[in-house]
Amino acid sequence: MEKRYTTVFFDRDGTLLTLSPDLRDKRNALIEGWSGKEFHLEYPKMMDLFDRAGYPKEGYKSVEEETAFWRRYYRELLLGEGMTVDLEDRAEALFQLMWLQGYQPYPETVEVLEWFQSHGFRMGVISDTSPSLPLTLEAAGIGKYFECAVCSDLVGAQKPDPRIYQAALDELGVTAEESLYVDDYDIEADGARTMGFTAFHLDRSRPGDGAWRIGSLRDMVNYMEKRL
Repeated sequence: MEKRYTTVFFDRDGTLLTLSPDLRDKRNALIEGWSGKEFHLEYPKMMDLFDRAGYPKEGYKSVEEETAFWRRYYRELLLGEGMTVDLEDRAEALFQLMWLQGYQPYPETVEVLEWFQSHGFRMGVISDTSPSLPLTLEAAGIGKYFECAVCSDLVGAQKPDPRIYQAALDELGVTAEESLYVDDYDIEADGARTMGFTAFHLDRSRPGDGAWRIGSLRDMVNYMEKRL
């Protein structure tokens, strides 16, 4: 018997939203203007900054804790670049530049969300991130589409741990069997599929395979249109 879908859950980064390279360039230019040298933020350097700024292993349980961390993070970043003059003011300037900024929908994101909304679907976001998740969705102009935004810090589990998917299902009072899920990481899509979701792995670098790997969020609409 054909499944009846009522709900669709999305990952955030790399699925619904991407980070603006323009904002990264503005950040780098600001830091380079203060330090007088080129600035690069490679992954190992970023992870070291997370440690130095004191990111807790259990994650943050409030937006207030999260914002305090980012202010410490930018202070440590500037210290690492050899800056001591106007340190607090410059760290605050970086925080104000970056906080909740730079998230932008992919070209097809709003079109796809509108389709699901117009067809009566309930929608949520499941993301490995911090309590500011709903604020980032609002800042990107898509918060109005979602009934829930479940983040790993508050759940205490990251994808593909079943607990984070279950937390989203419980929040909306739906089952995995009646839900779609999409993620740009295959292991996280597989984790949802193991629980009973119809789950898609989104890989924008190549066309979909006609099954569970898709090349665009629009492929989810195509999948549903065949079943209406």
